[in-house]
Amino acid sequence: MRTRPTILFFSPAGRPVPDFVARWVDGKGLTVVPVHDAALVEQMVLRALPSLVLVDADGTKDEGLKLCLRLKSDPYMAIVPLAAVAGRHSTDRVREWFAAGADEVITPLFEPAEQAGRLDGLVTRTQRDVAVNPSTRLPGTTEIEREIRRRMETEAPFAVCYADLDHFKEYNDRYSYYDGDRVIYLLSRILHDVVKGMLGGQGFVGHIGGDDFIVVIPIEAISEVCTEVLFVFDTLIPYQYNEQDRRAGYYFGKDRRGQLHRVPLMTLSIGIVTNQHRRFTHPAQVSELATEMKSYAKIQPGSVFVVDRRHDPSPNDEEEG
Repeated sequence: MRTRPTILFFSPAGRPVPDFVARWVDGKGLTVVPVHDAALVEQMVLRALPSLVLVDADGTKDEGLKLCLRLKSDPYMAIVPLAAVAGRHSTDRVREWFAAGADEVITPLFEPAEQAGRLDGLVTRTQRDVAVNPSTRLPGTTEIEREIRRRMETEAPFAVCYADLDHFKEYNDRYSYYDGDRVIYLLSRILHDVVKGMLGGQGFVGHIGGDDFIVVIPIEAISEVCTEVLFVFDTLIPYQYNEQDRRAGYYFGKDRRGQLHRVPLMTLSIGIVTNQHRRFTHPAQVSELATEMKSYAKIQPGSVFVVDRRHDPSPNDEEEG
């Protein structure tokens, strides 16, 4: 669900939205919604994932602190940033708010410009944090789509590489999800270090999830980058197995019918799509073709990369058809 451009202001005492908050949202395309019931705040956070929750720290009793604790103890709701707005009666309770999980505490000690700056920083940090994969800290699907769209708009030649592990499920079944997570992290570092080391800011590495990664690079770098990635991967991956499996180069696993079969060590498949002979109008087209090429790469033996060499049909071809 998309984050709505809404800010919830919870004040159990029914106080109005602070002037500095009203000034801050002016021109940002955000709507401030005052809410006086804590249960309603939780419902709205669950349903709509607002951009920010502000809590009146001067509210009666400890309703605001309790709400903060409930929101931040729930993994789904905890991603929504929460700031306590402390008045002159609550500046001495800043530690309690941070202990309850608040992401920021705005006090009268800050000048108006600093109050606004802290809210800007809070929202920016949150947007950055939810845009990355938590296990690898690489950009997630939102940033991947943004990067592909950016490359499309520049019209410069680029390649989108879809990298995926082969025999990863069998590895998880034989070892453990902990070992599987370690392999995924290892792959993330290989991709990041090779791409950034060879291309610097010209390369982009994103993590779709699981063992699926996207790399965006200039077309002329395809062979050099992918060859290096596969070499480093094939060099390091055997050491993720015990000595017996590593020496044999395989182990016995069960298929879906429970039959034993030989499972080779993990390999890496990379399917690549470029705009060299194709014109894309939406990142979804790139994603669909990259997925198709990745599937084709996975039926090839060993660690490989394959490039889509097909052309868009020419106007003459369409007329003849």
